[in-house]
Amino acid sequence: MAPTEPIAYLDNAATTRVRPEAIAAMIPAMEASYANPSGAHALAREARRAVDDARDVLAEALGCGPGDIVFTAGGTEADNLAVFGVHQRHGGVIVCPATEHHAVLHAVEHCGGRVVGVDSMGVVDLDAFSDALDPSVTLVSVMLANNETGVIHDLDQIAAIVRDRAPGALFHTDAVQAFQWVDVAAAAASADMISLSAHKFGGPKGVGVLAVREGVTLAPQLIGGGQERDRRSGTHNTPGIVGMAAAAAATVRTRTRTVLEVGAMRDRLADGLCATIDGAIETAVGGRDDRPAGGDRGNVDRSNKVAGSCHICVDGVESEALLFLLEEERVYASAASSCASGAQDPSHVLAAMGVSRAMARGSLRLSLGYATTEAEIDHALAVVPEAFARLRAFA
Repeated sequence: MAPTEPIAYLDNAATTRVRPEAIAAMIPAMEASYANPSGAHALAREARRAVDDARDVLAEALGCGPGDIVFTAGGTEADNLAVFGVHQRHGGVIVCPATEHHAVLHAVEHCGGRVVGVDSMGVVDLDAFSDALDPSVTLVSVMLANNETGVIHDLDQIAAIVRDRAPGALFHTDAVQAFQWVDVAAAAASADMISLSAHKFGGPKGVGVLAVREGVTLAPQLIGGGQERDRRSGTHNTPGIVGMAAAAAATVRTRTRTVLEVGAMRDRLADGLCATIDGAIETAVGGRDDRPAGGDRGNVDRSNKVAGSCHICVDGVESEALLFLLEEERVYASAASSCASGAQDPSHVLAAMGVSRAMARGSLRLSLGYATTEAEIDHALAVVPEAFARLRAFA
């Protein structure tokens, strides 16, 4: 029997492998808890208990009450519900940074809101942010961890500015990319609303959460059945909800070890690529020493990034061609966010950070996850520099 060809799945920021715990929880939910949780009979009540048990698990993981959990069809819907729900209920101005996921950014722009710049690390410019706030602002949305660069925001610091400059505003955070790596209950304690998406931390696709703290009111975007305390109508996806809760519990239980192990692999990957690819620049890191390839890079500070994020840019290389070569060698990655990786325009995140268009066109996002192995890193380190060399040979 021929040996199995090596593979490196390094697109975990787009979606993760479903955790065994989630699969094990979903099968009985599909087989036994198939009734509509909104019904009144015994089978419906059994399904509702499964949903409510999942609500308890997710509330604990997010540091909120079970009644604060609103189940959605994913992170995009959760973000849209926060932005449009507040704007339609309260009016006013909505503010967000320029590096937000499009589920927030486009919604804010649609509402005529204010978009604030960021620095070269991708962190919101606090002076510009403060200037954008006033009593007319009803919602501020700042993501906890960026989906392209992995940069983490200090939400407590931002919340303090919001309370000072726009004391009546609500504060929302898109924590979709953060949950696998960050104790969201602690990091987002100052947020009034928190968005999650199950498939980013080992749960199934098509299910998410908007945590809405007690006292926060917003206009529902889906109406009809009155589920989720009239905040989001629609029949509950019981197997998906149960699977999400199982994945969340497993994530919380193993998070500390996962961050240490994956962080070490990420460091090895990033250091190896920057040492072997001429002109490679690692984005959103501090303390960088940009000496030529192969040299000592000095101390690189990645403490402000999630453990699974490795993002580099190389001038003179086209990401689309690079991804094609990588796929040929069974290395699966992306150029920007998974939503935009097929587009010809460079990432809006890198543009906001001041990265040149030429450099941004050569971006590569290699994102690790809870299931990433050392063998996958070995394979990527063997394949990625060679792919860059092939492209440059034909430039």
